Amino acid sequence: MADSSGWEYGVPLINIVGENFCVPYTMEMYVKKRIQGLSNAHYDVYDISGNLLLQVDGNLWKLQKKRVMRDPAGIPLLTMRLKSFKWRKVWSVHAGETSEDNNNILFKVEQANPLQIKTKLEVFLPENNSSKPDFHVTGSFASLSFKVCRGKSVISQVANHSYSWGSFCKGRESFKVRVHPEVDYSFIVALLVILEENET
Repeated sequence: MADSSGWEYGVPLINIVGENFCVPYTMEMYVKKRIQGLSNAHYDVYDISGNLLLQVDGNLWKLQKKRVMRDPAGIPLLTMRLKSFKWRKVWSVHAGETSEDNNNILFKVEQANPLQIKTKLEVFLPENNSSKPDFHVTGSFASLSFKVCRGKSVISQVANHSYSWGSFCKGRESFKVRVHPEVDYSFIVALLVILEENET
């Protein structure tokens, strides 16, 4: 059975970070972003009841962006690191808060085309040896959009984006993100953070 997005319920879990982040129902989360200084952004992720689910923080690391996702107790779940090349940006995402280790990689995110107005990212899992990505991410700050697809099926998207000039001046934004059942919501949050950080 498929919903209006083409996503079929009952398919195998999309388990990237951990099975405990996959729930059998549509997950709605509030993602709140705060800017702290020139290179530091902090994200808090809540469920619809206001319970803290995830936190993301970090700053420059050896002249590169580094973001660490933690659980509510502050335990590191994954680390995102940006590598800038001549024409594109590539993020490597590793489990825990560890040194960069290809044996511990969860996924990589590459900028598909830096000249596009609407950002498009390609996501590759470590076992993927082809040039075809496992997931696509599209969106941009200007269009206030965010969508994650596996093939032609949407598995997550921004349901609402709260933005105003006043919130921008205070360095604050908030998103309401909808994640389809059995999709790792910590993986989706990591992709949202990477999309946002690519535009700053």
